[in-house]
Order: sequence, then structure tokens, then C-alpha cells
Amino acid sequence: MPELVLQITRAGFLALLWLFVLAALRVVRSDLYAASGLRAAAPGGRRPPRGGTSKPARGGGRSGPKALIVTAGALAGTRIALDGRPIMIGRADDSTLVLDDDYASTRHARISQSGDDWYVEDLGSTNGTYLDRNKVSGPTRVPLGTPIRIGKTVIELRS
Repeated sequence: MPELVLQITRAGFLALLWLFVLAALRVVRSDLYAASGLRAAAPGGRRPPRGGTSKPARGGGRSGPKALIVTAGALAGTRIALDGRPIMIGRADDSTLVLDDDYASTRHARISQSGDDWYVEDLGSTNGTYLDRNKVSGPTRVPLGTPIRIGKTVIELRS
């Protein structure tokens, strides 16, 4: 009987080990396909119905922001032109603004346009996204010149 119990224990442990390996592979696969899915979503045009590219062409954006500027952090001085497409921010290589910051998540935040306004949205990051010292919990309108803090990086929308 102890031999049988030992064999069943070994088989159970081996099954649990394989379940763990398969779960880890599933997470890695979902991360890889999520990254490719985000790249395909931006050019595909699924964002413009929210007001992405149709408003700037018509309104001219005279008083609206024209660029996203990194004001503090390792990338200080970096400028990203705003063209109506969402800006992905995080540690992932396919992000629009790639942060090399221990406090930033792989997919940390997204800045997107809806109508004439720009919104910041935290994408479930570990350390959070802050708009002028207030933690962002959902899509939040970003006024011109208001600092957005992600880890050690501070960015602002400017005209």
C-alpha cells in the first residue's frame, strides 16, 4: 500500500507541475498576442468613431494640444506629436512612449482623444497613473499643461 500511495503522489505532483507550465505558457502567449492586437487596432480605424481622427481635421485644433512632452524623468525633453491616434505608454517595446522605469507597467496607460478633449486612462498598472497628484481610476480628461505622472516620468499635453 505505501508503494501505491507514493506512485499516486508522484503522478499528482507531475500533473500539478504540468498545469503550472501550461498556465505560464498561456500567460506568455496572451501577452504576445495582446501586443500584436494593439498594433493592429491603431491603424485598423476602430478608434475614430470615438472622435479620434475626424475632429482634428475639421476643427483645426487651434487651441487644443499639439504635442505630448516629457517634462521629467529619463526621457525628459521627448516630444510626441498628437495626430488623433491613441498613445500607449509603458515598458512594452511596441508602446508609443517606451518607459525604462521600474515603477511603470508593461501596458501602463493610454492617452486618447474623444471629441476635442484628450483623456488619460490607467490600464490596470501596479503603481497607478496620477493626473496632477490625483490617482486616475477611469478615463479622465487631461487639461492642457496638467502633469501626468507615471513612475518617475512626468508628461504634459502642450500646444
